[in-house]
Amino acid sequence: MGGTPLPLLGSPLHERADAARNREALLAAAARLVEHCGVGAVTMDAVAHEAGVGKGTVFRRFESRAGLMGALLNELEATWQGLVISGPPPLGPGAPPLDRLIAFGRSRLDYNLRAAQLIAASGQAGRRSLAAQGFTARHVVHLLGLLDVRGDRPFLAKALLAPLESVIVEQALTSDGFPVERFLRGWEDLAHRIIAG
Repeated sequence: MGGTPLPLLGSPLHERADAARNREALLAAAARLVEHCGVGAVTMDAVAHEAGVGKGTVFRRFESRAGLMGALLNELEATWQGLVISGPPPLGPGAPPLDRLIAFGRSRLDYNLRAAQLIAASGQAGRRSLAAQGFTARHVVHLLGLLDVRGDRPFLAKALLAPLESVIVEQALTSDGFPVERFLRGWEDLAHRIIAG
């Protein structure tokens, strides 16, 4: 699957160079705060201080903390999509399709575990942007095609993607007490059953 990641919902399609630099500086400041302090400690004041701008600048750019967290989540999503499209194998091109599918599942689970608090803080808990959903679904359909899987590939792709969504992962790991490795083994078993079916 080639090309570039799709623009995610809420991502600016065209912006002035100075606005783009300002946006990148604010997102970099927010990412540093998330890395060092955790999502819960990231406020509009803290981002403004970290970026060396006034709080009004942050509000004008992102409107709310949820908007800022959503933009940061979009940046992480775009980076992850870039790894799927052109990163090293097995997640990226160059590996057999089954290896890529298994790497995809492992990587998506890891991404969702790392991004869970951002997803919740952005108000996107329990759902993905349509662009992100479309990208992951098309990629899995593409891999299922390379594996010559019979049946309704778009539906089978959704069946493989659903368990990887953050709300399902959180319930399995927290409420049901699944260790991550058990969750991964179960997902890989599902993938093998779909491919063999």
